[in-house]
Amino acid sequence: MTNIDWKIKTFSELTTPELYEIIKARVNVFVVEQDCPYPDLDDNDQKAIHLWAENNGEVLAYCRIFDKGIKYPETSIGRVVTTENGRGTGLGKQLIKYALEIIENRLGTSEVRISAQDYLLRFYSDFGFQDTGKKYLEDNIPHTEMFRK
Repeated sequence: MTNIDWKIKTFSELTTPELYEIIKARVNVFVVEQDCPYPDLDDNDQKAIHLWAENNGEVLAYCRIFDKGIKYPETSIGRVVTTENGRGTGLGKQLIKYALEIIENRLGTSEVRISAQDYLLRFYSDFGFQDTGKKYLEDNIPHTEMFRK
């Protein structure tokens, strides 16, 4: 896939069209595809660093990154999404690689805690995340808390 632009912005740096496309990507995957009505707009976007890949303004892969003490005592990555058009392109792996680099370079730590959907445990373990054994249903989808030192 050509013409991929990677963007990293705080909430106040986001343009209105960028915010719209980010929310559209999250809703299309989490609410529509995964058939999971949940409050996506949780008042945490304002505290996050937003990282995404886009092609002609369309968000293909996205996540939000939190500093220590917001979601967990450690930094965290959440709302990780690859849209239908972004799947199978390697953008998901690139997204996590970049997110971890941002955490190390901007936030000065390698400790990251995430809430992973269970079908992605192997995907995250490839990046050094370990299963903490803490499993739970979040919006009726099995999740596992994972930690990376």
